[in-house]
Amino acid sequence: MSLELDRPSECEVYDKAIEGAKINLEIATSLIKHISSNKKQEVFSLGFPDTAFYLPLINALFNKDIKNIEQLPEVIDIARSFIKAKEDLESALDSGISSLITSEIIEAMRYQDFSDTNPGWQGFIPDSVYRALGFALVDGRIPAIAVILGSASDPESSVSLIRELQTKNILSLLVGESKGITFKSQLEEKRVSLGLDSYIVPLGPSATSLIYAVNLISRIAISFGGVEKGNLHNLLHYIKGRVMAFVLCLGELDPLKVSLLCGIMKLGLPVLTDHEISYSKECQDVLDNLLLVEKDYSKIISRAIIQRGIKIKIDKIDIPVNYSAAFEGERIRKEQMHLEFGAGKVVSFELLRQKDIEKIKDGIIEVIGPELHQLQEAKTHPLAIVVDIAGKKMQLDFEPVLERQIHRFLNYAQGVFHLGQRDMNWIRISKEAFGAGLRLKDLGKILYAKFHNEYPAIVDKVAIFLYTDVEEINRLLPQARQTYRQRDERLSLLNDENVDRFYSCLLCTSFAPNHVCVISPERTGLCGAVSWLDAKAAYEVMPTGGNKPIERGICLDNEKGEWEGINKFVYQNSNKTIERLCIYSLLDSPMSACGCFEAIVAILPEANGVIIVNREYDGMTPIGMKFTTLAGTVGGGKQTPGFMGIAKRYIASKRFISAEGGIRRIVWMPKGLKEAIREDFLKRAQEIGMPELLDKIADETICTEVNPLLEFLEKVRHPVLTLDPLL
Repeated sequence: MSLELDRPSECEVYDKAIEGAKINLEIATSLIKHISSNKKQEVFSLGFPDTAFYLPLINALFNKDIKNIEQLPEVIDIARSFIKAKEDLESALDSGISSLITSEIIEAMRYQDFSDTNPGWQGFIPDSVYRALGFALVDGRIPAIAVILGSASDPESSVSLIRELQTKNILSLLVGESKGITFKSQLEEKRVSLGLDSYIVPLGPSATSLIYAVNLISRIAISFGGVEKGNLHNLLHYIKGRVMAFVLCLGELDPLKVSLLCGIMKLGLPVLTDHEISYSKECQDVLDNLLLVEKDYSKIISRAIIQRGIKIKIDKIDIPVNYSAAFEGERIRKEQMHLEFGAGKVVSFELLRQKDIEKIKDGIIEVIGPELHQLQEAKTHPLAIVVDIAGKKMQLDFEPVLERQIHRFLNYAQGVFHLGQRDMNWIRISKEAFGAGLRLKDLGKILYAKFHNEYPAIVDKVAIFLYTDVEEINRLLPQARQTYRQRDERLSLLNDENVDRFYSCLLCTSFAPNHVCVISPERTGLCGAVSWLDAKAAYEVMPTGGNKPIERGICLDNEKGEWEGINKFVYQNSNKTIERLCIYSLLDSPMSACGCFEAIVAILPEANGVIIVNREYDGMTPIGMKFTTLAGTVGGGKQTPGFMGIAKRYIASKRFISAEGGIRRIVWMPKGLKEAIREDFLKRAQEIGMPELLDKIADETICTEVNPLLEFLEKVRHPVLTLDPLL
């Protein structure tokens, strides 16, 4: 098929898009021929690391599992078919799809040639990472994704742009270069911290690295949006309607960049550039909505946000450092630390207390004891943070829910690191933040503003007290610990029988429209972040939000946990795709999953039991699949009998797959997971008269294959051997 085309001179977009598509097609074809001629490798396997999607964009577009180079000529023919000899905008945009396809081929082949790697660049984003981003994307902590292609006019401008994106909590993906300079190198020159924790991820130094952002988006559409592979229309519709992303193209526009940007616009995402580009009058109506020229860097991000319809919530707090969710994952190393509190070395705790409304003066922020500048540098100090809250709708059960937000609220401040909760917290203040003027009173300002901003329905008055005086801290500590014990006792009394309603969580429907999470006292949300009390509090705070009460109605099956009212609610809120839900069963109508689950429980028929694998574990399991592969079959709002996404805390619940025998069925889980849940699991095992059960569950240090697992189960006389057959 000839690719020589007559190109209208008045349309630079069309000109360069076609030329760039042809260039990329030729590069991909040449690479395939070169590698195919290598006689040392009879079979050349192909794919990105740690993914169940093979080449994700190609998989999403055409439902093709590309595993080796022998399958690529067919894909090359498809890419070539998108380059059409027509002088219209649609043809130019289609050529962009061709360039995206060939870019995925090029980048996948580079992964097989270790001499062509790019140190310091993320490259392909593994399934475990993009799924970890899922909850932050759907609950608004990350309101959008910005892809930056090229480099800014100077390093100072790059820092200004990235700080604005961070302040708005937008995830920035860095791609390519301009005149040999990358946006990444400009930030590094100014000592800006890069990485997912900072919401700044450098993907790759070449223009074709843009595909890593695109195949991230395509996996989101499949896993969270329930888009069927091979359904191009639905894929484009989902991305255009639901994925909040845009591209900033900075620097010169060569043919390959223009062609790739046409592919982005074909997906329905806007492109903003700081360089002029001409296009014909026939293209104007479409491109005015998708391609914008903005040379003023102080305006380019706000124009992108408006154009994409992104909703940004910015909390303006009068503190001397930046404040944004982008700094939540910031780590402050010892050499960067001005001082720290707690860290297990000295007493440090935080306590939120409900108070009568007449006993609180709203806005009080007091530091009792020395301020930061009066404390010895580079040392560990004691600290007590006490938050008093009053409100007409405030309830005692809301105390721990709100108290846990202290961790999140403080971590949003640049230069503040917070870990843990209750009397096991750890706070560090960086030298940079201290030098900028940050003081303990500023932490109080943060807490005061955030509790008012995020919980207006239940919070009427807030008073903040920060204690560094040792005598006062020691006086308050026993009161705090007594409160913690009373809460634990109150929570332990909650069970599914003694509440009259469960709660839904619909936060993930923006990505997984058919998924409904049902939360009970004994089954927390599968992301691990929303308990029954959390959902109850969230409903009180925002009745129109994603957490709603569900009246259970008539019980249809007590053993499996099926109720008429829950079935009706799930059916209506899953777009009428899920007719039944048995919340205590793995095999009969189990709960669907969005993609934010902490772990997966999967049936292993050979062992008459189940395995559990958590997101952090990247090794093989006895079922023959890693977490990423299993996640691809469980997520996206599907109901998959025998496989289920869960929260870690659910494992030690007495309702954990109780219809199939509960924790007695667990035959394997990673060692790290066993240690993480050890204390709660041992309590549950003691309750069922099997205190030694955890030691009878295999992990990766014992085996990762079925036959050795079966031998181990026989050796330790695992109780699963005496249970009725699962199937």
